Amino acid sequence: MGNSAIKAHLENSQKTGIFQLTGKGLPEFPEELQRLTGNLRTVDLSSNKIEVLPPAIGNFLQMKSLTLNCNKLTSLPDEIGKLKKLETLLLNGNQLTQLPSGVGQLKALRTLSLSGNKFREFPGGLGSLRHLDVLDLSKNHIQAVPAEVAALQAIEINLNQNQISVVSAEVSTCQRLKVLRLEENCLELASIPVSILTSSQVSLLSVEGNLFEVKNMRDLEGYEKYMERFTATKKKFA
Repeated sequence: MGNSAIKAHLENSQKTGIFQLTGKGLPEFPEELQRLTGNLRTVDLSSNKIEVLPPAIGNFLQMKSLTLNCNKLTSLPDEIGKLKKLETLLLNGNQLTQLPSGVGQLKALRTLSLSGNKFREFPGGLGSLRHLDVLDLSKNHIQAVPAEVAALQAIEINLNQNQISVVSAEVSTCQRLKVLRLEENCLELASIPVSILTSSQVSLLSVEGNLFEVKNMRDLEGYEKYMERFTATKKKFA
C-alpha cells in the first residue's frame, strides 16, 4: 500500500469525515490519519494486519464509528476511552482477551461487537455504558455469564458459540434486556435461571444447540409467562 494511495484517501476524508481502507494488508494504524483528528467521524480499517492500536487513537474526538474487524489486535489502549462521541465500535475477528478500563468511559457507545476474539471471561466494566444497545460476544471462549451482567443496559446480548455452562440468575434483573442469545453453548436445561422466564424483560431467549431439547423448556416454571412476552413482541413487529 503506497503512501500516495493513503494520501488520496486522506484528501477525500478531509472533505467527507470518512476514512475507509479495507483489505490492503496495512501492518499498522496509518500515522497520517493524525492530521485529521479534528474532523474524522468514521474510520473503517477492516481486513488488514494491524497488531497495535496506538494511544494516539484518543485524539480523534469527533469519531462516531470505529471498525477494525479482522485484524490482529491483542489489546486496546486505555486512551480509547477519550472518544466521548463514539457510538459504534466493531472489533470482530481479532485476538482480544480483555478490554481496558477506558472502554467503560465511552458514554455514547450504542454497539460494541467483539465476535470471534479470545475472551475466556465476560468482560467487566461495561455497566457504565448507559446507552449500550447491542453487545456481541459470540464466537469466543466464555464459560460463564456472571452476576455483574446485572449492571448492563444492553437491549441485546449475543453469546452464541461460546462454552457457557453457567448463567447467573442476576441476568434477569437487566432493566433493558430484551434479546439474549445463548445458542451453541454447553448449557443443561437446569442451567437456565427460571427468573429469566418468570420475571425478566427478555422476550427472545435463543438456546438452540445446547445440551437439551429446546421443547423441554416448556416444562420450566414461568415458560408461559415468557411466551406471553415473546408473542406480544412478535405482534408488535408483525
